[in-house]
Amino acid sequence: MQFFDSLLGTEMMFSLGMLYLMLGMASLGVGLGTRARRHSKLRLQVQAWWWIFPVLTVSLLLHPAGAMLLVLLIGWLALRELSPFAGPGFAPAAVAVFAATLLSTFFLPRTADILLPLAILPLLAHAVRAHGGPALPWLLWLMLCYSLSFLPRYDLLPLAPHVRLSWLFYLYTLTALNDVAQFISGTLFGRHRVAPGISPNKTWQGLAGGMAVTLLLSLTLGRYLHLADAAHLAAYAVLLSLGGFAGDLMFSAAKRSLGIKDFSQLIPGHGGILDRADSLVVTAPLLYFLLTHFKGNLA
Repeated sequence: MQFFDSLLGTEMMFSLGMLYLMLGMASLGVGLGTRARRHSKLRLQVQAWWWIFPVLTVSLLLHPAGAMLLVLLIGWLALRELSPFAGPGFAPAAVAVFAATLLSTFFLPRTADILLPLAILPLLAHAVRAHGGPALPWLLWLMLCYSLSFLPRYDLLPLAPHVRLSWLFYLYTLTALNDVAQFISGTLFGRHRVAPGISPNKTWQGLAGGMAVTLLLSLTLGRYLHLADAAHLAAYAVLLSLGGFAGDLMFSAAKRSLGIKDFSQLIPGHGGILDRADSLVVTAPLLYFLLTHFKGNLA
């Protein structure tokens, strides 16, 4: 225990322990509630978090190399999922784009941070309306590469190393639990659909439940880790919750255009890595942008 404390710090270790405790309680509750339906989607989703959480934990333990290793893992799995929908020669060219994106973002001025998505999103929307084609996998790949490149950039923030790590932990935790809370809230209370033509399971009640949980978690975790004041943490929570929801809708629209339900069956109850990382595609650059532009340049 002292070894892990020295790597992550006592406060983050306690926070991780509480998250695993919450996951254990959720697993117990869902297990008791779905005893007659051993293969229910909710049961499968909760069980899958028992290996998703450890992957994120290992990434934090291996800081600062852990963020890059996580990027490489997600990128490799995503490449396998997109390749069947792209034309021949996609894989080697995509790897080159991936490497170039990771390298270039370390040297681009901060004013260029938002230029790439502003260029990609209209093209992505057009490709979705055109029902796929070889352009759609490429645009999804570019968005993924751009977003993942921000994870190692958190370690370049002008902050103490343990604070940088705390912000990464904050990002992973809020992104993951916002998804969980939106799904559970939508399942239990969902009545009014947000975009039935894109994702019939997305409801306003699910969005509201996810936002409420994310707000509470942001204030609790952020204040405990001494990351920011309550006003900033509340604003971050609302924006990250909306951003995660938008990322989910964006990839749902892409899947509908490609004529598939999930990108793969890698994660039982969740789908593929792109089904799981769709929220992170928005939240990773969004939180970085908020930290660098709306917190006094971290001074």
